[in-house]
Amino acid sequence: MEYRRIIKPRVEEIVVPPNMVDYDRAREDFRWEDVNKHLDWLPNGGLNIAYEAIDRHLYTARKDKIALYWEGREGGSEQYAFSELRELTNRFANVLKHLDIQKGDRVFILLDRIPELYVVAFGSLKTGAIIGPLFSVFGPDAIRDRLQDSGAKVLVTSAELVGTVHQVMGDLPELRYIIIVDRRGKYTGQLQPGEFSYEEEMAKASPEFDIVHTTKEDYAIMHYTSGTTGKPKGAVHVHGAIVGHYITSRWVLDLHDDDIYWCTADPGWVTGTSYGMVGPWSNGISQVAYEGGYGASSWYRLIEKYKVTVWYTSPTAVRALMKAGDEVVKRYDLSSLRYVCSVGEPLNPEAILWAQRVLGLPIHDNWWQTETGCALIANYPILDIKPGSMGKPIPGVVVSILDNEGNELQPGEEGHLAVKPGWPSMFRTYWNNQELYNSRFKRGWYITGDRARMDEEGYFWFVGRADDVINTAGHLVGPFEVESVLLQHPAVVEAGVIGKPDPDRMEIVKAFVVLKDGYEPSEQLKRDIASFAGKRLSSLARPREIDFISSLPKTRSGKIIRRVLKARELGLPIGDTSTLEED
Repeated sequence: MEYRRIIKPRVEEIVVPPNMVDYDRAREDFRWEDVNKHLDWLPNGGLNIAYEAIDRHLYTARKDKIALYWEGREGGSEQYAFSELRELTNRFANVLKHLDIQKGDRVFILLDRIPELYVVAFGSLKTGAIIGPLFSVFGPDAIRDRLQDSGAKVLVTSAELVGTVHQVMGDLPELRYIIIVDRRGKYTGQLQPGEFSYEEEMAKASPEFDIVHTTKEDYAIMHYTSGTTGKPKGAVHVHGAIVGHYITSRWVLDLHDDDIYWCTADPGWVTGTSYGMVGPWSNGISQVAYEGGYGASSWYRLIEKYKVTVWYTSPTAVRALMKAGDEVVKRYDLSSLRYVCSVGEPLNPEAILWAQRVLGLPIHDNWWQTETGCALIANYPILDIKPGSMGKPIPGVVVSILDNEGNELQPGEEGHLAVKPGWPSMFRTYWNNQELYNSRFKRGWYITGDRARMDEEGYFWFVGRADDVINTAGHLVGPFEVESVLLQHPAVVEAGVIGKPDPDRMEIVKAFVVLKDGYEPSEQLKRDIASFAGKRLSSLARPREIDFISSLPKTRSGKIIRRVLKARELGLPIGDTSTLEED
């Protein structure tokens, strides 16, 4: 079913005029060369992410502008101006220079969301090294797999996390140095050969550094993605990706110079790097970083305290806020908010309508992947929102729906979501796996692995991952459609849907449901939910089986991992679980 669209006001009626005032005109007139002019570049055609995100602001009125408002999980807070970040990142670049780190060497980062993480990332990029952000909650196996595959030479971690790394050191012959951050002064261990104190090395390092010459095609960032089988694969992005980060931060997030921005994503996830580090700072924006985890009260408190104007979060977080209830919202002043976005998996219509009712603002969903590097399909300030839709492609990017042979389909037809290569933030390879990389391209298209459809107005609608789509009696059913209907039931806060093998129908739709507080599992409630869904879905799409569970398996970025639900249901191997939220 489709929901009533959210009608946007005319451009002249929007309090803060959007950066993109005419979507169709922007697409018609767009050239990537024009975006390039918004960046400073290095001499001789060079480009470096760290320079564009930090150093260039020192030659403008933003020199002493606060770039980072940091809030610790224990309540402390700090702030850093662009000028301070330049000095700190220069110091860390000199630390690496002292260790003879060369252009192209891999420097991996295993830290909580503390200021040192940002210093290490951009300082490393100044040396021409390739950075690899990791989730701080990774276990030893996940750390070993990524450091082994990447051949990382340096790992920067904390006093709290280094013990996990020590467990797998014997399997990491290429890891030469470990730099230990001890911001709370609690490290009691002895430094081993090849280990260094971050604080001691930074104190000795010079605040001046000449950025190593990098080009737009030099490798810069490596993000590991987990697959259904086998080891995680490293998607590699180049310094030129910042062109995409920069312009989509203006178009998709609608960032303006006086905004206070908060991206809740961890930098171990691509969103936390592209839009929690690079994108906003390339636009000279002040942003908030929070070391702590999710909590409705703590999140609302941060918005109130820092007067956050633009907020970027995940559908999972939104559903958790919905579960916390409307009353908690009323205890905080969230009037500073003017724009809210989400990404990670499709945002169910109910969540958009909840935000419109409770926050007074709709949530603008957008679509992209680790491999795409930046948002490619989005809802914008100037376009109506069709709840449940991913929106429309960004200017400069061609998106289509293809059949199995690579032919373009007509509006309304479901098929493979595909993108024409050529945008700056597109990944350039899977590290050590060029064959797999090549397999993602077909007849001049990048095949995303998602299934979707496009309507007559050019809005794209997510159906599901190609591996998640359910084939029941010869008809394809997208799990997202079924999950969205289930979320309309007053007892349901989350739902995950899979196809379960069936001798008569090939597969039937099975739903796993998380109940809201105050509801107890019962056979009667199952029947009630099934009846509710059956009235809103076709007979083929309605769930034939429903199980109640306490939580859904999700990645740390908030995506429901339906393959895990299916593997558990069928007693099959689960595959790589290193990014599972519950691990």
